[in-house]
Amino acid sequence: MQGVKVIDAHAHLHHHGNPNWSEDDRKLIDAADKLGIDQLCCSILPPERPTRMESFRDCNRYLAEAIRRFPGRIRGYCFVNPGYTKEAHDEVRRYVEEHGFVGVKLYNDYRANEPVVFPIAELAIELKIPILHHAGHVSWLPSPQPRISDAGHFAELARRYPELMLICAHVCGGGDWEWTIKTLRDAPAVFLDTSGSVADEGVVEMAVRTLGAERLLFACDMSLTASVGRIRGADISDADRKKILGANMERILSRRSSR
Repeated sequence: MQGVKVIDAHAHLHHHGNPNWSEDDRKLIDAADKLGIDQLCCSILPPERPTRMESFRDCNRYLAEAIRRFPGRIRGYCFVNPGYTKEAHDEVRRYVEEHGFVGVKLYNDYRANEPVVFPIAELAIELKIPILHHAGHVSWLPSPQPRISDAGHFAELARRYPELMLICAHVCGGGDWEWTIKTLRDAPAVFLDTSGSVADEGVVEMAVRTLGAERLLFACDMSLTASVGRIRGADISDADRKKILGANMERILSRRSSR
């Protein structure tokens, strides 16, 4: 869309344990070029769960190198396991203040409402950065991720920290997206990213009606064509489409630059 800086709010580069990591990173940037995505907000995740301290430190070092390799294209989320309280706190502060990272990425080491997450939430508020947290509401599988967070956990954390910028990941990543959208109605501090490979109709339209376009963030989480298509094809106004494609994320990122 003309005049819009398109920002993918949820992307990943590749762990260096993958022998093709460099080629795969380049393919991601090339695909973004073809689809008109200007910037990608990325993290790198390790292959093991739960995440060891050495692993998240490696991932953030790899990401800092990638930001230098693709100038102007990559924004960084600092990935940590909050169970390492002091080390995770120090890692986030260092990568935000010294390397220009723009947020925190949390996976399923802990649920979003567990007290172990609170110090990272408080640091994110201090630094004026968002937390992008892995999420899902899948009731038909036998606990595939026992500590996965859902919209209810995000709403609880948001009630505790209403000034926190919290991003609920991949509404189209599988699971009950209608439940997720409805559960976030009364959690105005929580943003919802539109990424995922599920191609159900009406997700974006319902989210705009229920939450407002101001709370939606365009994202792909590596499902680029499906994620671009659901925004381009959504029956919403051009003004709302511009907000989702980049303006909302720019507003989030500007919070820190206004310190």
